Amino acid sequence: MRDQIAEKRLFEQAPVLRAVLALAIPTVISQVILVIYNMADTFFIGLAGSDAMITAVTVCMPAFMFLSAISNLFGVGGASVIARALGAGDAVRARGAASFAFWGCAWVTLAYSLAACLGMDAFVNLLGGSAPAVHGPACRYLTWTVVLGGLATSLNALLGHLVRSEGHSVQAGLGIALGGVLNIALDPLFMFVLLPRGREVEGAAIATSLSNLIATLYFLAVFCRNRRRSALSLKPRKDALRRGIPADVLATGLPACLMTLCENISYAVLDNLMALSGTVVQAGLGVAKKVNMLAHCMARGMAQGVLPLIAYNYAAGNHRRMRTSVRLSAAISVALSAAWMAASLLLSRRLIGLFIQHESDSIAYGARFLQILCLGGPFSAWAYAVISFFQAVGESRKSLLLAILRKGLLDIPLMFILRRAIPTYGIVWATPAADVLCCATSIILFTAFLKRLMGRAGYEIYV
Repeated sequence: MRDQIAEKRLFEQAPVLRAVLALAIPTVISQVILVIYNMADTFFIGLAGSDAMITAVTVCMPAFMFLSAISNLFGVGGASVIARALGAGDAVRARGAASFAFWGCAWVTLAYSLAACLGMDAFVNLLGGSAPAVHGPACRYLTWTVVLGGLATSLNALLGHLVRSEGHSVQAGLGIALGGVLNIALDPLFMFVLLPRGREVEGAAIATSLSNLIATLYFLAVFCRNRRRSALSLKPRKDALRRGIPADVLATGLPACLMTLCENISYAVLDNLMALSGTVVQAGLGVAKKVNMLAHCMARGMAQGVLPLIAYNYAAGNHRRMRTSVRLSAAISVALSAAWMAASLLLSRRLIGLFIQHESDSIAYGARFLQILCLGGPFSAWAYAVISFFQAVGESRKSLLLAILRKGLLDIPLMFILRRAIPTYGIVWATPAADVLCCATSIILFTAFLKRLMGRAGYEIYV
């Protein structure tokens, strides 16, 4: 009861900036730690002095990140439905949404892990890992991270969304950060101590799976501890399949799922096109993408952190507070992304050199790729904010349109068009170009929605 009162004060009464920061900062920090541990994998693998090993991890990223697509489908959808239900005072619907999200995520993840196990070789080849030196390490990486560790990875992210939906952003951030910190600590242990030389990729995969398992156990312990004070429940419930809960969760979470899925498809297409230029170029691109992920994950952390605040106030009818929350969080996201863009432009070769520490042309390629990719960061940050806003208020069609525009409908065709005009680098230019176009579309949709929602009540409209 005390927790619910504190949540209500944060969502309804606290100054908007304070509420935004209280919810977003732990989420942003946890997302940054996730990127750092992702970079740590590449850093430690880079110590092995093998472009083939770096490429093996790179081509596996879309398959591994598909687990995030599954957890976003149920996690983002569930968090939005829960926060709206709590804003409307409907605790029964909130419990049903939490139960459906948890068990739905678990079963879909198990099905994906089984499919990856049965079609491993073809799957890796499809991702761009057909080169003999890359194929074996890539298969072993997927075996540990997707087949054996997939369930823990998905549930870790899902439970973070559900804990955050009640306003417990610090607990959610600690859980996500725990997995990242453990991964950084376990990487060198498994890669250079416990496993023999030549199996560094497999060691990184084992460290990732084990750290996600421990983080998932942390979240389950949090739910057990809070069960008497929380409005949520993970137990199988009949009411989880009633009152349109499954449809609402899936429709709201689908854009977040498709955004991650389309990112994975886009990266797979990018890797396959870049594979024609050789392993050295692929390795440089793989590192550049991981370094550039920092800006995107800060923006994603801001968007996920404030989603419950936006959803709660939308359902409660406090549209002015909802609008202010969006504007503040979006402004912070754009500023953070712009700062990282400046750092990437000025320090591109040094940043890439942190992860490729052997003499290779992949450093020069990676530096140039990073300079191109980072240009889309501020535009992507605004698009993330608007996509999350539409998810929060249940406008699934608008968030879906923006999600597939950002990755899929725009960037993949642009890759094929621009590579003819600018060999090698044109493929990479497609990413910031798509970010700019998606940002422009999001401004139009967001402004039109606010005019319809608030204009009728006589409020002044500011984007």
